Amino acid sequence: MSNPYLSRPWLRHYHVPHTLPLPRATLLDAMERHAVATSEAVAIQYFDRSFSYAELEQLASRFATLLARRGVGPGDRIALSLQNNPQFAIAQYGAWKRGAAILPLSPMYKSEELEYQLNDAGATVWVGLESLYADEVRKALPQTLVQHAITTSELDFLAGPVPGALKASQRQRFPETTDLMDELYSLEPDAGSRVPLSGDQMAHIVYTSGTTGKPKGSIGLHRHIAFNANVFRTWMELTPEDSVLGMAPLFHITGLVAHLGVAALTGMPLVLFHRFQPGEVFRAARRYHATFSVASITAYIALLNDPAAERGGFLKKCFTGGAAVAPSITEQFEAKCGCYIHNTYGLTEVNSPSHSVPYGLRAPVHRESGALAIGVPIPNCEAQIVDVADPSRVVEPGEAGELVLKGPFVFEGYWNKPEATAAAFHDGWFLTGDVAIMDREGWFYIVDRKKDMINASGYKVWPREVEDVLYRHPSVREAAVVGIADPYRGESVKAVIALRPDATATAEDLVAFCRERLATYKVPRVVDFVEEIPKTATGKFLRRQLRG
Repeated sequence: MSNPYLSRPWLRHYHVPHTLPLPRATLLDAMERHAVATSEAVAIQYFDRSFSYAELEQLASRFATLLARRGVGPGDRIALSLQNNPQFAIAQYGAWKRGAAILPLSPMYKSEELEYQLNDAGATVWVGLESLYADEVRKALPQTLVQHAITTSELDFLAGPVPGALKASQRQRFPETTDLMDELYSLEPDAGSRVPLSGDQMAHIVYTSGTTGKPKGSIGLHRHIAFNANVFRTWMELTPEDSVLGMAPLFHITGLVAHLGVAALTGMPLVLFHRFQPGEVFRAARRYHATFSVASITAYIALLNDPAAERGGFLKKCFTGGAAVAPSITEQFEAKCGCYIHNTYGLTEVNSPSHSVPYGLRAPVHRESGALAIGVPIPNCEAQIVDVADPSRVVEPGEAGELVLKGPFVFEGYWNKPEATAAAFHDGWFLTGDVAIMDREGWFYIVDRKKDMINASGYKVWPREVEDVLYRHPSVREAAVVGIADPYRGESVKAVIALRPDATATAEDLVAFCRERLATYKVPRVVDFVEEIPKTATGKFLRRQLRG
């Protein structure tokens, strides 16, 4: 009997190419090409300010010159603590011009999280918002290898009055940091700062939670992200007449590839507005005629419930990924906003998508589990379902097992973690840790999670990381953290606590303790107290029981 996974039954779905050519150029090459061929075309729209491709390339060259004068070269890591601001693109392309890799950091990180990732990646330059430096970053940097701190503001580059979304922002200067704007406009770009760049060089290190409880740096090469940017362009039928609405964070793999990457490859505008606010999303989408975006389902739910939501005048090509999607939400959103939300599936380790619902098709619902299909494999993707206990055994269609992947988008490995890298693969297949089913038509469904990872609004939370913080509270004897269903976030963090004798800590006390040490999405939203946390005979927490 032929292998149904290798016979590719999903090829019957129209507009799904079997393969795409492997990239021969990087995304930096694409951006530079547009800066010459369509120099006046809009690359970035930031509130009322437009950046042409020629201007973006010029600013990136100035930033590359700045880095060269700081001794930055091929293989170095440049940390970015930014929201969806033009400075992200400038710093990214400038770093790539020097052959350096970027280290995107969540603006929500606390000092301990920043310190760990900066040191683990060995970043020597940090670029970020003044507001972030003033708080957590300034605490972390003295304990890291960072030699140069460069600050900027979301108020930089504005063309007119401060928009309502930025009314609360204030400028701040720090004598120990370099001001990005001052440097960019005082430097003449040096053509010698641009070094040769190949697809086999490292483009980024994006941290993702893993089985050790500490985040691991996923290494993405230039050829990985160039391939998946082309997947988005082809799959979503994008042309220079389209424009990307920047709803996903640029520091997230989705924003890096499905926003910055696909915009540069296609030569279309990227519409940015600092950070997600439903009213500003609708305003920007309608004013600048945005047609395409990929965002978490929680973002679409927020839009659905906003007073500005109305049918028509929004996007034509809506895609989502990162969390389970309720079929009812896609129906409600289409009825109200006029755009069907196509599901996708991907991980940081596969540099965004491995599966997606083809544009123009609707995802079926799995009859037994009620799960909405994540789609079919993208071009060049080999995907199959294997026995969870024995990944050497491929299971039949309709049978649940672990989803495993191969393709030109799969990451190079985890930064400085050879053992974790080896454990992530079996016989050349990447083990996703997600339990899935493929039906006879070739549609894939995620039905469970092999790992205990919590997926809160598309952000990954590893229980051990939260537990480690809780254990540092003097009143906590035992702490177990699990994910619980949340109709808005997909999952929320729940902590089950056994206190020390005579301790009097409250749920509010423990939440406040975590809030000081963890990003907001990692902080428990539910805290239950028990006399004893239930365990297996070997002493492991019965996490499934705790979710009830």
